[in-house]
Amino acid sequence: MTPERLSLNTATTRAQWKLDQAIEGCARHGFGGIAPWRDQLQALGPEKAARQIREAGLAVSGLCRGGWFTAEGALTQNVLDDNRRAVDEAVTIGAECLVMVVGGLAPGSRDLESARAMIEEGLAKTLDYARTVDMKIAIEPLHPMYAADRAAVNTMRQALDICDRLGDGIGVAADVYHIWWDPEVRDQIARAGKKRLMAFHLCDWLVPTTDMLNDRGMMGDGVIDIAGLRGAVEAEGFSGLNEVEIFSQENWWKRDPDEVMRVIIERAGSVC
Repeated sequence: MTPERLSLNTATTRAQWKLDQAIEGCARHGFGGIAPWRDQLQALGPEKAARQIREAGLAVSGLCRGGWFTAEGALTQNVLDDNRRAVDEAVTIGAECLVMVVGGLAPGSRDLESARAMIEEGLAKTLDYARTVDMKIAIEPLHPMYAADRAAVNTMRQALDICDRLGDGIGVAADVYHIWWDPEVRDQIARAGKKRLMAFHLCDWLVPTTDMLNDRGMMGDGVIDIAGLRGAVEAEGFSGLNEVEIFSQENWWKRDPDEVMRVIIERAGSVC
């Protein structure tokens, strides 16, 4: 895989680079795109970021993140308004999709089914608005270890069941870190098909993993069959950028970001 097929999720370099630095770095290293996080986007300003991204010749593979529908214990207008703003920000920067980390259990709750119902209602209402501005919504199913606090949608099957019920304009962001373990993953990738495979994220699962959130590996340093999963999504017609998203508090976040970019390029060509 060549650099122009890559997108940098700015989580990968967020400890060292602000968004404007990440934009410049992506252009300098020949990446095809970038995927900002909303806090970094808001710090720079969506309009300014959009201009800098265009001038750098970069695509935007996605905006991270909308969702968190359970954060206030109920589906409040505040949560819905924030997701509407996220949709508008995604439109402003020309993102391929708005990635949804949907939220886990409501605070103080043990009712997982209620959380999932709240999530689906929030997705439906956000999708109603997103359709009016032609922005795609991508549910990112997260590994089950995050079901309580980050996302109660944990498999491709669960995400696609929601997509079936909600209709056009919604699909999935397939992150290898979250889906590699699932015995149904290839069948569900085929079920998603080209129309609903909206994003594809790369990193690796280390053995041992020392932190549930911030110990992702560089591609090739762990146990995920990244090339196999990439082949599966491309067999369904996915032709978007391959988005590298690495949370790594004790390793990659401590390194020079230009070194990180160089290693990403090397690994993309050798193990992805």
